[in-house]
Amino acid sequence: MSATARKTAPLPDDIRAMKGRTPIVSLTAYTTPIARMMDAHCDFVLVGDSVGMVLHGLPSTLGVTMEMMILHGQAVARGLSRAMLVIDMPFGSYEESPAQAFRNAARIMRETGAAAVKLEGGRHMAETIAFLVARGVPVMAHIGLTPQSVNTLGGYKVQGRGAAAEALLADARAVSAAGAFSVVLEKVPSTLADRITAEIPIPTIGIGAGAGCDGQVLVVDDMLGLFTAFKPKFVKRYATLGQDGEAAIAAYAAEVRAGAFPAPEHGFAEEAPN
Repeated sequence: MSATARKTAPLPDDIRAMKGRTPIVSLTAYTTPIARMMDAHCDFVLVGDSVGMVLHGLPSTLGVTMEMMILHGQAVARGLSRAMLVIDMPFGSYEESPAQAFRNAARIMRETGAAAVKLEGGRHMAETIAFLVARGVPVMAHIGLTPQSVNTLGGYKVQGRGAAAEALLADARAVSAAGAFSVVLEKVPSTLADRITAEIPIPTIGIGAGAGCDGQVLVVDDMLGLFTAFKPKFVKRYATLGQDGEAAIAAYAAEVRAGAFPAPEHGFAEEAPN
């Protein structure tokens, strides 16, 4: 295909241009089948480092590696043809220096085909964001509750309340000025998220930041009811697949123990019928 041929999936500039025009829809994905389910419905799909907790049983996102993100990124890429692919940079892969961030971001994009990377941090990451963007790496920023900093934030608390609101607004302005094409606002008071959305020229993607953001993202296993270890206040469960799945497994186990499965129709004859 010609390098100038129009792609079906949006690019970062397309997502940026959606600000104020139409709500941006996103979900996380970690596997090919789930990516295929959401491809026609999402503007971008995020391979989040939440994969460590959701699929690998880790206590936080801090144990997620580059190899894990690339493996799951490749799986999700196989399921997408219409939605843009964004991949989280894991803890320790970008904080040391802009040069380290570029090496790892370039590897993620090269090995997965992702259109952009996401990294956490506000003003202190502005230099790194600018460095990446100047070298051809589109960046989605992430401020507010940044799970990779959970130990210094004192837990999964709402960010930007009271006097901290101005600091978070400064973070939003900084990542926007540095060249991020959008910014995730996580667990931020709705009024502050509204203010940030009104004051910066790039889209805000909310997760626990109210309805005034330019778009929304949720962890797909949360909204499908697959991840049931806990349920954040900002999550709406659109299905109860975890309960349904456990009930199905229990029924299967009962039938195996009772000798009801497999039944004759689930087996094969010695000779194939003509």
